[in-house]
Amino acid sequence: MTKKNETLNAEESQVASTETSPAASDSAFTLVKQDNGVVHLIMDVLGESMNTLKAEFAEQVAEVISQIKSDTSITGVVICSGKKDSFVAGADINMINDCQSREEVVALSRKGQMIFSQLEQLDVPVVAAINGPCLGGGLELAMACHGRVCSDNEKTALGLPEVQLGLLPGSGGTQRLPKLVGIQKALDMMLTGKQLRAKQALKAGLVDDVVPESILLATAEKLALSGKVSKQTVGQSKRKQSLMDKLLENNGVGRNLVFNQASKTVLAKTKGNYPAPLKIIDCVRTGIERSGAQGYQVEADHFGELAMTDVSAQLRQLFFATTEMKKEQGVAGVEPAKISKAGVLGGGLMGGGIAFVTATKAKVPARIKDIAHQGISHALKYSYDLLNKKVKRRFMLRSEMQKQLSMITGSVDYSGFKECDIVVEAVFEDLSLKQNMVLDIEENCQENTIFASNTSSLPIGKIAAKAKRPENVIGLHYFSPVDKMPLAEIIPHENTSDETISTTVSFAKQQGKTPIVVQDKAGFYVNRILAPYMNEAAILLLAGEPIDKLDKALVEFGFPVGPMQLLDEVGIDVGAKIGPILQADLGERFAAPSAFDKLLADGRLGKKAGKGFYLYNKAKSKGLAALVKGQSKGKQVDDSIYSLIGVTPSGKLSAEEIAKRCTYMMLNEAARCVDEGIVRNARDGDIGAIFGIGFPPFLGGPLRYIDKIGAVDLVNQLNQWASEHGERYTPCEALVKMAAEGTSYYS
Repeated sequence: MTKKNETLNAEESQVASTETSPAASDSAFTLVKQDNGVVHLIMDVLGESMNTLKAEFAEQVAEVISQIKSDTSITGVVICSGKKDSFVAGADINMINDCQSREEVVALSRKGQMIFSQLEQLDVPVVAAINGPCLGGGLELAMACHGRVCSDNEKTALGLPEVQLGLLPGSGGTQRLPKLVGIQKALDMMLTGKQLRAKQALKAGLVDDVVPESILLATAEKLALSGKVSKQTVGQSKRKQSLMDKLLENNGVGRNLVFNQASKTVLAKTKGNYPAPLKIIDCVRTGIERSGAQGYQVEADHFGELAMTDVSAQLRQLFFATTEMKKEQGVAGVEPAKISKAGVLGGGLMGGGIAFVTATKAKVPARIKDIAHQGISHALKYSYDLLNKKVKRRFMLRSEMQKQLSMITGSVDYSGFKECDIVVEAVFEDLSLKQNMVLDIEENCQENTIFASNTSSLPIGKIAAKAKRPENVIGLHYFSPVDKMPLAEIIPHENTSDETISTTVSFAKQQGKTPIVVQDKAGFYVNRILAPYMNEAAILLLAGEPIDKLDKALVEFGFPVGPMQLLDEVGIDVGAKIGPILQADLGERFAAPSAFDKLLADGRLGKKAGKGFYLYNKAKSKGLAALVKGQSKGKQVDDSIYSLIGVTPSGKLSAEEIAKRCTYMMLNEAARCVDEGIVRNARDGDIGAIFGIGFPPFLGGPLRYIDKIGAVDLVNQLNQWASEHGERYTPCEALVKMAAEGTSYYS
C-alpha cells in the first residue's frame, strides 16, 4: 500500500481504478476496485435523477456482498452515489403500496433489516461517503456501515422522515440511530422527521467527519484503511455525552422518564390522530430495554401495522400528489420564461417573506421597494433574523448567510427595477393603489415584466383593469408566514397570457412553494372554503359555546390551531375585509355575524394589537397566581369579550358536534369550488386546503374526506342541520348529485 493511495482525491481515485467488477447491465450497483485495495460500491439507479431503494435491489445487493466476501484482497469498502449532489433520497414508497397485507409489509421490512445486517457484518471496514440527501432508507443504509463521512455541500442532509408518511424507519433505523446519537436525539429526529445538516450530524455523532466534496472519497478511503472502524465498532457513538444525558440515558430510571415524557409530548401534539410516533417510541424502548433482536422484530411488526392504516395511506397519497404536481407546468405545453431578477413592492411582513424565499430558495436577486427606508430595513432584518438562526443552529455557514443576504436589496424608488422579470406586489388591500402600481411597473420595467399581486381578496381582473399590458398581470397569493407556509395560489384573470401563468407557477416552485392554479373569483379557493368554517365557529360562539372549547374541539379534530385563535393570528380586521367581498359575490351564506362589528369598534384586531379573543402580554404579570391556577399553560381567553358581544358562555354541544358543524361547512364549499372549476381538480383542492389552512393531512384533504364520509351521509347530515338551524347548511348541487349517483372524487 503506497502513500499515494492513502491520500487519493476524488479525481485521482477514479484514475487509479484497476478493476470494475462484472455486473448485470441493469444493476444499480457497481464495484470499482482501487490500487489500495479499497472498492467503491457505487449506487446509481438507472433512468432516475435520484437514488431510491427498491425491493428488486435485494438480489443485486446480495450479489455485491457475495463478491466482496469472496475477494480476500479487498481492504475496505466505500459506499457512494453515482448521482450528482445526491446519496440516497430514501426508499421507493411504491414498494409499500404494492403490498396487499400487513404480512407482506413485515416481510419487506425484515428483508431490508437482513440485507443491512449482512453489510454490517462484513469483515472489511465499510464507510459511507455521503454527498447530498441521505434520507430514510438511505440513512438506514449509511448507519449499517462501520463509518460515515459526509460533504459540507449545502444539499447534504441526513434524516429519517418516515413519520411524515405515517410510517417508521423499517430497515433497522429505530435500532441503530439511538446508539449513534443517543435516545433523546434519535427520538427528536424520528418523531419530527427532522433533518441534520453536515455539521449538525457531526456534532450529534451521526457521522465521523465532514469534508469538502472534492476530498470526500479520499477521506472515506482513509477512514476505511485507518483501522478505526470495523464491525466491532458498530454502534459506538463518537458524540460527547453531557452529564444530563448520562443521567437520563444510562440508567433505567432516567430512560423511563425520557420515554414517558416523549409519549406525553406526542399525545399532546398529535391528539392521538397519528399512530406512528408512539410506535417509534415503542421500537426504541424495546431495543434499548429488552434486546436488539426483539427491537428489530417489533420494528418490522409496527411497520407492517402502520402501512395498513388509513392515516398512512392518506399521507402517502399526499406525497404522491405533491410529487406529481412538481412535474406539471402552469399551462401544459407552454414553457416558462426565465426569471433572473425579481422585484417586491412593500417591505412589510409579507414583502419581507417574499423577498426571503426569492433570494434563499429561488436563488434569484430580490429588489424591495417601500415608501420609507424603515420598511426596507424591516424587510432586510426579517431575512437576517431567519438566516442567523440557521447559522446559530449550524444549519449553514456564516459566509453562506452573507451571500444570501447580499441578494436582497432595497430602495424607496424604482431604481434597480428596470431588469426585473417579475414584480410581486405585497401592500395593503386597496384596489386603487394596486391599479396604480400596475401602471408604475409598466412604466419602470420591461414590456414583458410580470406583475403578480399578493392580494387575498381583490379580483385580479379589477387590478388589471387599467393596465396597458393586462396579459402580464396575475395573482400570486402567499400565506403567512411566507417562509413556512408551503402553498401559493396562482390566479390568472381572463386576459392573463399562458406564458405568464407558466412562468409564475415555475417561479413559485423555485421559491419552494406548492402552487395551485385557481379561478379569479371572490376568495379564490382557500379563503372561500375557510370563510364558512370560520363563520360557523363565530355563530356557535354567539350561541354560547366558549372560545377555548371551540378551539380545542377543532384542534383535537386535527387542525393546527382553532378558528378563534386563527382569527387572532390573521387579524380580525383582515377577516372583516374579506367577508363583505365574499358575501357580495357569493351570497348570504358568507355573511359574518353582525355582533363581530363590536370587536373592531373595541379595537380588537387580534394578536398584532395585543387584544383579541385571547390575552396577550399579560402572562408575566400574573406571576405565582397564574402558576397556582394552572393558567401559565397555553393562551388564556379574554373573558371580557363575552359581555362585549352579549354572550353568556354555557357550552351545550359536544366537541364532536362542534368539529362536524364547522368542518362540514368547509366540505360543502370545497365541493362547490370543484364543481365550479375554481380549482382544476379534487387533488388541487385537497392540496390547497392542507397546505393553505392546515386541513388535517391524515384525512387527505376535504375532498378525500367527503369520499370517506360518503356523499349520502354528508348530504343527509347537512339537510338535517338545514332544517334545524337554517339554510346555510343546504348541501350544494354537486354533493346532492354525487349522493344520488353514488359517485366519489377518487375511485
